[in-house]
Amino acid sequence: MTNAMLKVALIQHACGAERSANLATTVRAVREAAGQGARLVVLQELHLGTYFCQTEDTRNFDRAETIPGPATDELGKLAAELGVVIVASLFERRAAGVYHNTAVVLESDGRIAGKYRKMHIPDDPGYHEKFYFTPGDLGFTPIKTSLGTLGVLVCWDQWYPEAARLMALAGADLLIYPTAIGWDPNDDAQEQTRQRDAWLTIQRAHAVANGLPVLACNRTGFEADPSGRGAGIRFWGSSFIAGPQGEVLATAPEDAPAVLVAELDLSRSEQVRRIWPYLRDRRIDAYHDLTRRYRD
Repeated sequence: MTNAMLKVALIQHACGAERSANLATTVRAVREAAGQGARLVVLQELHLGTYFCQTEDTRNFDRAETIPGPATDELGKLAAELGVVIVASLFERRAAGVYHNTAVVLESDGRIAGKYRKMHIPDDPGYHEKFYFTPGDLGFTPIKTSLGTLGVLVCWDQWYPEAARLMALAGADLLIYPTAIGWDPNDDAQEQTRQRDAWLTIQRAHAVANGLPVLACNRTGFEADPSGRGAGIRFWGSSFIAGPQGEVLATAPEDAPAVLVAELDLSRSEQVRRIWPYLRDRRIDAYHDLTRRYRD
């Protein structure tokens, strides 16, 4: 851990079809966050466009960019200008036919500090990500920056305690989740509440179980299914920042853009782990069945 006190920001907004307009929205919000003193700024999942995974369409591969590439060049210049670290989620073109859902960390001098390729790839109604994304092959490896060591994960990864734990065991100071998740408009209000509450609960639990702050950055707004076959997705926003005991420090609205800022005391992780020493008491000698798909 490099700095004890760290002001962080999450950028939540709706996305449209035009990359340039989405990027302009992001840039304005990053500037606003920096103006409020934020030194670490997290962007939502695939923030340069609409969530194209509602349908399977090979034309969407044209959206992918190399890393380094145009987006990292643009955001790297912004990071260097403002002196902030930016976590950006991009559709990475690695090679013809090999694409990843990748989070890249841009250091405050503009260089690429590292990247994480999404490991857990969903394939559910409205979320056809297996069609587009090759599973990550960089492992659960935190990224070292001038502000600390960032445990960057992406969306569907947020439901897996194993991913959070492995980032913690590798020395992460923070757990960060760029996200694109929302409701099926056909679900009733009770089901929608259950889903959002589950999303909040599982990530707060990662904070508790690992004694680490959690930053979850989601998009907002309604996006229609381009094929017309589905009901579309109403992204539920609700980006939040939690401390190492799962305490919620700041929350964004469900249905509006937000620049969510909070100050973290990273030294609290040490204090919390002294009274709740989960890492000390883990029974690593008895966990071998975790590597099995299911214990029959």
